[in-house]
Amino acid sequence: MKRYFLQFIALAFLLATGSYVLAQLKIEVTGVGSDQIPISVANFVGDSPGDQSLSAIIRADLARSGLFRIIDSNEVIAENATLDSAVWKSRGVDAVVTGVVYRGTDGRIEIRYRLRDTTKSGDISQLAVKIPSRFSRKAAHQVADDIFQALTGLRGVFATRIAYVSKSGGEFRLEIADADGENQIAVLRSPEPIISPSWSPDGKKLAYVSFESKKPIIYVQELDTGRRIPVANYKGNNSAPAWSPDGQKLAVALSRDELTQIFLVSADGSDIKRLTKSSGIDTEPCFSPDGQTIYFTSDRGGGPQIYRMSIDGTDVRRVTPAGSDYSISPSISADGRMLAYVSRRGRNYQLHSLDLVTGLERPLSTAANDESPSFAPNGRYIVYSSNSGGRGALTVVSVEGNTRYSLSAKASNIREPAWGPFTK
Repeated sequence: MKRYFLQFIALAFLLATGSYVLAQLKIEVTGVGSDQIPISVANFVGDSPGDQSLSAIIRADLARSGLFRIIDSNEVIAENATLDSAVWKSRGVDAVVTGVVYRGTDGRIEIRYRLRDTTKSGDISQLAVKIPSRFSRKAAHQVADDIFQALTGLRGVFATRIAYVSKSGGEFRLEIADADGENQIAVLRSPEPIISPSWSPDGKKLAYVSFESKKPIIYVQELDTGRRIPVANYKGNNSAPAWSPDGQKLAVALSRDELTQIFLVSADGSDIKRLTKSSGIDTEPCFSPDGQTIYFTSDRGGGPQIYRMSIDGTDVRRVTPAGSDYSISPSISADGRMLAYVSRRGRNYQLHSLDLVTGLERPLSTAANDESPSFAPNGRYIVYSSNSGGRGALTVVSVEGNTRYSLSAKASNIREPAWGPFTK
């Protein structure tokens, strides 16, 4: 049992097969929310035509969220143009987005946009973003984030990034991409497996496990420079790094004292401290948002379940419901209220969420092989990997389960997702 448990949660990716192609991730929306806001995003003055126009990117972001019903408009409307609210209301539109794109001679672009309320005939929000033209997609995502927050009260995550691992034959790649799967960048290539990427709170570093030295070693890598350092290279298994909210420490799972246990280590690899001392396997730690609690997976009670403990290793309590006989891979929402994890039901390993306040558990998937859930920084969405037809793909689901979309690349195998934090 313990052998299977450890292999499943730490080394499952070793057996993954597939081939990688240099193509952007494909998005397929398979579910939407029931109470959608009808909105129209006009074509911006000065924008490029086609699906890659900035206004098209904004539409795609809002549609993907599941909270908006996009009402098509082929009109080109500047941000300061006068609108006839009655006409737009007759089309069933509650809000209209208008804008303009300025392309400077210095290689920068500026987007100016306004969000109008057709029911009250007034502005809801407006924003100006100036950015190097190579980051034009980011500017569009920032506009979509502003619209999302203005109409829902919740911060948008369109301008955030995700990390994941892809595999092709003899090569593993640790990659980062925009939240919509575009702008992929390979952070690390290796002939040996890479698992468990984890973002630093400032979004400037990734911790991960690499087998390039023929054993699992935990590294921390700076994304801007590529510089990296090993922070855990002990005998046995070094796995499952998770950042503390202040970015100063990592919780890790080490088997240097025989059974895998949870340790706390500084981000530079110094000052290591053992937290758990159980007779089982303790692994997959993750911090609560306030940094005072660590959630983790343990089979100390017989089968693997999710537990929580204080930052000093005391006050250990089981979290997952009594009806679950197998639960792994905890991820906690930014407000500390929701826990996502993979639970076995029958023969299937499926994504579930648990409201830590009410105790309500909710199934979020009907697939057979879900893995590695990770909350979006606004707590509304969860990205996870799922194996379908022998190939891994990423799926994003809303916390209530009624909006879902997949990110995949043709003939590729993509797993181990981690959703990055908000950045400035």
